[in-house]
Amino acid sequence: MDEEGRLRNVFWADARSRSAYEAFGDVISFDTTYLTNKYDMPFATFVGVNHHGQTILFGCGLLSKENTETYIWLFKTWLECMSGKTPKAIITDQCMAIQGAIRVVFPNSHHRLCLWYIMKKIPEKLGGLSEYKAIKRILKSIIYEAVGIQEFEDIWLMMVNDYNVEKNEWVNSLYKIRHRWAPVYVKGIFWAGMSTTQRSESINAFFDGYVGPTTSLKQFVEQYDNALKSKIKKEAKADFASFNSSFPMLTDCYFQKQLQEAYTNEIFKLFQDELRGMLYCNLSLIKLDGQISTFHVTDIFRGKEGKVRRQVAFNVYHNSGELDIKCSCNLFEFRGILCKHICKVLIEKNVKEI
Repeated sequence: MDEEGRLRNVFWADARSRSAYEAFGDVISFDTTYLTNKYDMPFATFVGVNHHGQTILFGCGLLSKENTETYIWLFKTWLECMSGKTPKAIITDQCMAIQGAIRVVFPNSHHRLCLWYIMKKIPEKLGGLSEYKAIKRILKSIIYEAVGIQEFEDIWLMMVNDYNVEKNEWVNSLYKIRHRWAPVYVKGIFWAGMSTTQRSESINAFFDGYVGPTTSLKQFVEQYDNALKSKIKKEAKADFASFNSSFPMLTDCYFQKQLQEAYTNEIFKLFQDELRGMLYCNLSLIKLDGQISTFHVTDIFRGKEGKVRRQVAFNVYHNSGELDIKCSCNLFEFRGILCKHICKVLIEKNVKEI
């Protein structure tokens, strides 16, 4: 409350949100863009993803101001509610006030800027340029198709030089913080598959029909409860399906059975997509150093219509002595899903268990 007794800031989380955070709180997405209520107070949400890939809510707030001080208050209040357990990674938009608050409250958490918001700004920031369409196409190629840091750097430099945007303030500012948003720079960190604002966008579906700009505080508390009940019901249904049914396996390799037991049905389906992708992979052994094997695995990038885009290559490192394997695509580190390139090597090496 302020000096005149008017509502200033509100934070809300219940035992269900705290329990969900305890289990799935490694990565959170913080969003303030979903809606602003009739009192001109932004609705802030702390969002995560569960073991079914479903959106879950870790808490929310209504804010009177969007400055660093207010966000510090909100983050500290939320952190106290979550028993002081800090998230390992946080996704936000480019708001400087939010970034300042994160540096204060979550100094050791990986902080990533939401790619969707950056892409959304391209027409506004570059739309007036004569070569806008070509620049936009190259930017998308850099972001979504570059497989390594060097490729990202090379194409970015080419774009800047060929289209004379070396003095464009927005392009330069974006490049300076590329380690915060470019997939090739952040893919080695676990983000639970939150590659864009998909979780924050999903919060729209989470609350749509429950809260809106005209919702009062009393109604908000009631509807928050209703929205959570609906989500918990969906999670319970998915749990039941995973415990009592399974998808047919695509291969007879034993490690697929292991992962079927470890993953929920929804995540196992994503893993099976990787197994299907092995059909387009070819491998060759390029180095053998004692128990450490290095494989070169070629893969094919395909467009939205299934047309072949280009052939790319990844390195898979297998240490049979330490039972360790790693791929340069970093899908496992990023999403927790074993990639097709690793699967190809495991089958080649006749690995029975992982």
